[in-house]
Amino acid sequence: MSSQDEYHETLPGHADFKLPEPAAPRKINGRRPIPEVPALAEPEPEPDPIDVWDQRVAGALAFLRRRLAGAYEVDDFGFDRELTDGVFHPLLRVLYRDWFRTEVFGIEHVPADGGGLIVGNHSGTLALDALMLTVAVRDQHPQERHLRLLGADLVFRAPFLSELARKSGATVACNPDAERLMTQGDLVGVFPEGFKGIGKRFADRYKLQRFGRGGFVSAALRTGTPIVPVAIVGAEEIYPILADVKPLARLLGIPYFPVTPTFPWLGPLGLVPLPSKWMIQFCEPIPTAHLREHADDPMVVYNLADQVRETIQATLHELLERRPDPFGL
Repeated sequence: MSSQDEYHETLPGHADFKLPEPAAPRKINGRRPIPEVPALAEPEPEPDPIDVWDQRVAGALAFLRRRLAGAYEVDDFGFDRELTDGVFHPLLRVLYRDWFRTEVFGIEHVPADGGGLIVGNHSGTLALDALMLTVAVRDQHPQERHLRLLGADLVFRAPFLSELARKSGATVACNPDAERLMTQGDLVGVFPEGFKGIGKRFADRYKLQRFGRGGFVSAALRTGTPIVPVAIVGAEEIYPILADVKPLARLLGIPYFPVTPTFPWLGPLGLVPLPSKWMIQFCEPIPTAHLREHADDPMVVYNLADQVRETIQATLHELLERRPDPFGL
């Protein structure tokens, strides 16, 4: 019978196997030696914050040079894409993401290209819902499309506000402008409730007002563009209207003078919107290409407008059930 040593010698590679030599110890500050430890791979250095800020400052200076030199483009309606993407939308995103914590659903229903009519409910005392909708389309759509809003005449009669509206892509709410935009392949946003929607009292929140004569439907029918209903939940709570001082509104020449829990009692601080939770749902598009010859038929226009209104109202109820706390996360 062979010994244990003879058995081990029969194993392949046994004779050539040697333990590695221990690492030579080194002394640190004259203290007891410790063995060498293999150095770990160093992580990639993070970008230097100074370099990042240098790039931002350089970009801002280049932007100012282009603005001062007039080296930028606007379309026939006055829309300034560079100013909108570089200034307006970054400011609005502070409200959209951090203050209102907006969630968007159904963005796939918005056309990837070509014209389209986005029809939404209107509320909130100030038209912040329209502005948040433009950010939602720009940020959530795969093609990062711009939404061209249709605004009331009052907006374009105010000197400074009119210029801002034009620069951000808005135009007067009239059929010729809407049809021209959709024909050239733009997305157009309209709020048929108008001032009746944004000026209604808090007790009537999320109850759609009358849609008017359905002019938006006629514009969509003439151009054959799809209509996309959109429901917006959250705007009703930012400035809850408790009362409307009509004599003061007539004196100032405005549709309504709201009294809210914070305005006019807190002065300018009353203009800070309450941080409600927002949800935006884009519904399935309604095709119109097959109805172009009925653009002047009142019954077709009325029925289609009523279909859009009912779709938005039903979607509002669904969103409210999913958002039990108006100010929750």
